[in-house]
Amino acid sequence: MRSIIRRLALPLLGALWLSSANAALRLDFNDGWRFRIDPDEHGVAAGWATREPSDTERVVLPHTWAKGKHADYEGTAWYFKSFRAGEEFRAKHVELNFGATFYKARIWLNGRLVGEHEGGYTAYHLDLTPYLKAENHLAVSIDNVPRADSIPGKALKGSPTSHIYDWWPFGGIVRDTWLTVSDRVVGRFQHIDSTVADGAASIDDRIHLENLKTDAAPTEVEVAVFAADSATPLLTEHRRVTLAPGVQDVNVHLHLASPHLWRLGDPYLYRMVTTVTAADGTVQATLTDDFGIRTVTIHDRHLYLTGERVRLSGLTRHEDSPWEGLAETRGTIWHDYDDMKSLHMTLTRPVHYPQHPLVYDYADRNGILLIPEVPMWQFSEAQMTNPKVVALAKKMMTELIEQNYNHPSIFAWSAENESDTGTDGGIAYFKTMYALAKHLDPHRFVTLADDQLAFIKDPTKNASSLADFVMWNQYFGTWDAPESLLPAAFDFVEKAYPDKMVIISEFGVPGIYATNPTTSDKFRVEIIERQMAMFAARDWIAGAIFWCYEDYPSSHNLRPGQDDHYVDHGLVDKDRQRKPSYFAWQRATEPAHLRVLWHYDAKGTPNGFEARVARRTEAELPSLPLEGYRLDWRITDATGAVLKQGTQALEAPVDNALARIDFEVPDARRVHLLLRLVDGLERATMTRSITWHPDVEGAYDGGATE
Repeated sequence: MRSIIRRLALPLLGALWLSSANAALRLDFNDGWRFRIDPDEHGVAAGWATREPSDTERVVLPHTWAKGKHADYEGTAWYFKSFRAGEEFRAKHVELNFGATFYKARIWLNGRLVGEHEGGYTAYHLDLTPYLKAENHLAVSIDNVPRADSIPGKALKGSPTSHIYDWWPFGGIVRDTWLTVSDRVVGRFQHIDSTVADGAASIDDRIHLENLKTDAAPTEVEVAVFAADSATPLLTEHRRVTLAPGVQDVNVHLHLASPHLWRLGDPYLYRMVTTVTAADGTVQATLTDDFGIRTVTIHDRHLYLTGERVRLSGLTRHEDSPWEGLAETRGTIWHDYDDMKSLHMTLTRPVHYPQHPLVYDYADRNGILLIPEVPMWQFSEAQMTNPKVVALAKKMMTELIEQNYNHPSIFAWSAENESDTGTDGGIAYFKTMYALAKHLDPHRFVTLADDQLAFIKDPTKNASSLADFVMWNQYFGTWDAPESLLPAAFDFVEKAYPDKMVIISEFGVPGIYATNPTTSDKFRVEIIERQMAMFAARDWIAGAIFWCYEDYPSSHNLRPGQDDHYVDHGLVDKDRQRKPSYFAWQRATEPAHLRVLWHYDAKGTPNGFEARVARRTEAELPSLPLEGYRLDWRITDATGAVLKQGTQALEAPVDNALARIDFEVPDARRVHLLLRLVDGLERATMTRSITWHPDVEGAYDGGATE
């Protein structure tokens, strides 16, 4: 039956290719894969690159072998796929695209090595065209073993023999695969920049094209800018160019009067569509990217978004789940980020490595600022001066920036985390990465995450002094030092880096600092409440990021006697069940002050209420504009019947808004008010619930809540 389905399906695909014969086409390639581990690493010698071995198992991509029966396997494993290609298919330029493979991959087609890729979190493509046949055997070997010269790899900072690795090496083809079928010209990417001045925006689009042929190609490039959800372009621009063989940039400039700016409470996106057409009118390539128009600046150690000062908060999150691991799908990503957004997240790193494209898209559409990072975690000076490691880090930074350049949510790039940046070799590494990032993207900040800020004897001999702003991983109360020493650490950092804005890039409580998970979470609540207040009191701290959202798998940092390989560090457990610290963080990061007060008639019965909404001041953290907010409210009696309900928009900016609602109460013995503060993204950011009951002492005395 399977062979019949294959024969029926392939002509249909061929027809699809023919219907778009002169335009690039993307074809899903996730189905039909087989998998087998290779613990003895004899697959190459056994000819697996040419033919599929026995005892394989069927898998659907994305896939990681670290879930299921191979959960603890570190080593080499193979993926296989057979597919047919007709003549019309082979006449095209065909590329195989991987969203990500963890960690080191080698790819063969029909026994010939097509290419290799090292790195587990970024996309890459391979040219299959010279190797295609009518019947094709594709083989992919992947090695997930962390090493001293892999990124991420064995952390050797402080000890040449420690060899720790802080998160799970989820080996596999962990994101989508697809084929692209092209004719003559391939659109690799477009990079969109914008500047705002005098109420207008200048937009520059750099379009990176590749002419696959050996002769020049007369080409027309059309660029169109669309408003959100519009099919009619706001702006268009044309360029006629002759593309020489190989790669070439085409630059287009546009001017937009009165742009709709991207803000945290109003993350407005435009769409750029670039169409590349041959001289005979056939479409060769199309590039479509969303982008936002905004400015992010730092003045006097303060962060400004689109001209408004902000102090932000958020969480980190490892890209894994008990059911999918690193091979996460949309549902898992959306669930977790929706949950973190309910915790008022407006800032995140988001963790130590490049993220799934859906994460960047979510941040764009939900008003979250990001600082993506390459996964250099706790590397020693010897590692940071290893030419192989440096070359690999540069490649990863290049892939990270090129693939994610257009996201308005990204405002900075990070070059490493908790490594030996207080050494000559570490400083040289950061200088190299800083120069590369600025070359690739001169418009964004470049930084690093440092856990030694409070312990460096000479701050000028630390790479953080060279960063555009400082990220400080501080664990006073656990890893670093007693919490009683934190005020002195603040004083030292303030004086040591007098011109640097600081973001607390990590703080929190690992569970091993308590006797059990319940006790550790009580400690976590205390740390949140005490240290958020400390951060707010330091004007030069622009943001605080809690480590972390969820408990995550690791082979170290485990409580004695624990055998489930999970680090107790999150506001939710590995199954996303909320801990008390979840609600403590939610309270600590509320975006506004909301005060509710009953009003009474002459008999002492409520006949209305007053709600006052005020933005948190710049002396608090978080502090951000309240844009597009409204109050939804409902009054019910003792039976639950609705007496009155409604909504009231709050004019922006919401600095001190007052809502007064009157109502009549029948012969009821109880009145309940539910009040929700809803943001411009239709999220209930704050909820207040108060009840008046004349028979309960104190239930209505004062009638106020905040």
